[in-house]
Amino acid sequence: MLTLKLITEDTERVIRGLEKKHFTGAREAIDEVLAVDRRRREAQQQLDKNLNEQKQQSGMIGRLMKEGKRDEAEQAKQAVTALKERSKQLEETMGQAQDEMNRLLCQIPNIPYDEVPEGREAADNRVVKSNLNGPTPSPSLNGGEHIPTVAEFDKENEHLLPSIQGGAGGGSPLPHWELAKKYNLIDFDLGVKITGAGFPVYIGKGAQLQRALINFFLDEARASGYTEVMPPTVVNAASGYGTGQLPDKEGQMYHCEVDDFYLIPTAEVPVTNIYRDEILDEAQLPIKNCAYTECFRREAGSYGKDVRGLNRLHEFSKIEIVRIDTPEHSKESHKEMLAHVEGLLKKLELPYRILLLCGGDQSFTSAICYDFEVYSEAQGRWLEVSSVSNFDTYQANRLKCRYRPAGSKKPELCHTLNGSALALPRIVAALLENNQTPEGIRIPKALQKYTGFDIID
Repeated sequence: MLTLKLITEDTERVIRGLEKKHFTGAREAIDEVLAVDRRRREAQQQLDKNLNEQKQQSGMIGRLMKEGKRDEAEQAKQAVTALKERSKQLEETMGQAQDEMNRLLCQIPNIPYDEVPEGREAADNRVVKSNLNGPTPSPSLNGGEHIPTVAEFDKENEHLLPSIQGGAGGGSPLPHWELAKKYNLIDFDLGVKITGAGFPVYIGKGAQLQRALINFFLDEARASGYTEVMPPTVVNAASGYGTGQLPDKEGQMYHCEVDDFYLIPTAEVPVTNIYRDEILDEAQLPIKNCAYTECFRREAGSYGKDVRGLNRLHEFSKIEIVRIDTPEHSKESHKEMLAHVEGLLKKLELPYRILLLCGGDQSFTSAICYDFEVYSEAQGRWLEVSSVSNFDTYQANRLKCRYRPAGSKKPELCHTLNGSALALPRIVAALLENNQTPEGIRIPKALQKYTGFDIID
């Protein structure tokens, strides 16, 4: 959550940032926070005054008794009793104000960095880089040219997209759900029988492809300096709160009510929470972790073509990369994470593009986020396969994740970052659809040592 220090010292910048995220009632929300803070500070000042008076009155009682002034001593005792009662009331007022403060701050999203573009929806995101049928002219992540919106990019490059297509034998490419059935790779109906829609069963070479991708992504992460961890896939409420999934504003988490546990929507939750309530040394940073987990999302309200096949599942496999860093180095860490994810897509030989999300399309907790999308041949559309975000101090403030700068005794908040590297379902969909040939489905060279085969036939 946003720090009270930031809100009080840079109020107008916070309000502008919230408005860039199209957060309704930004000024009113901040004014309410400031009002509660004033109430808390006033109670604190009165409490300090009371405690000082209480100390003085208590010191007088013994002296008055020695001097034989029993009536005055009794009056002092009564005054101390009244002051204690008032102090108790003030402490309750402060506690209520702090609880109210926490409740309000949890409802306010992170503010975006200055470089995050204006915009309300996905069509307003900026395409900062693309690789369709070979590199195409588009700005780099550090370029100064005009960066097209998604809508502009799609219009400018519509002539290139058909060149990616062709399908088996040059005909219309089959969607992955038909390829999965044709080659007996994934049984969606069996998943419905066992659990329900959105829980597919991978079979034979389909299961081998899943396992190959998991191992490939983990090996690549370790080669990039990430330490692999294997965390629980069930977390307590404190962990969900720490990374901002709770309160669950969109009803996306599966809740085990008896034990008050939650199935994780991403490995970001347990891995980042390793550092909850920790004070790290600056020399330890950046910390780089990676993890493979199953992920669980209710995907409430999803329907239509976007949920068909592997497009949107309730359970899926994902490799996550997580960093804990200093404020001074976190932007460099973010660039390194983006380069890592892009390298994976290059090795998988998939057409991709990188989007800088506009303010209105950013997540609740992120300060800046880039999405990676791969092109789905058969579906004729782009599929998101990764989001790589820098949360600044927003998560760290909730987690109380801090570090002690070299030569300083006072701890400061860390920056947290994470990204998918990668989520499997839509990668599998794109691999199947984009690599279909008359002979079968070709396996990219980088994956062949993991699958043990070079074609699915």
